[in-house]
Amino acid sequence: MSDKLKKEFTARGFGLYKFEDGNGIGCSLQMSSAAEEPHIWLGCDEADPKVFVPYGDPSWQPVPMPEEYIANTRMHLTQEEVRLLLPILKRFVKEGEI
Repeated sequence: MSDKLKKEFTARGFGLYKFEDGNGIGCSLQMSSAAEEPHIWLGCDEADPKVFVPYGDPSWQPVPMPEEYIANTRMHLTQEEVRLLLPILKRFVKEGEI
């Protein structure tokens, strides 16, 4: 396994892969505890809201957030949803296109 993809386990024993995206943002792929059917969680671990400021430096600037807030940053995907995405992701790996 790549040193860029680290396998861990949650406190409840679910598989968890940690990695960084192309911008250096911490992300994860985690098995979900959903009981009705298998799901995975995939996405950024933390929200990082920004606003575009056309003449700012930098152009994308952080948005002040209350100390306590919740932001959902990860997709909760079923096996079917992943199955539908796989051919597109495989094409991207092979050809650099979607």
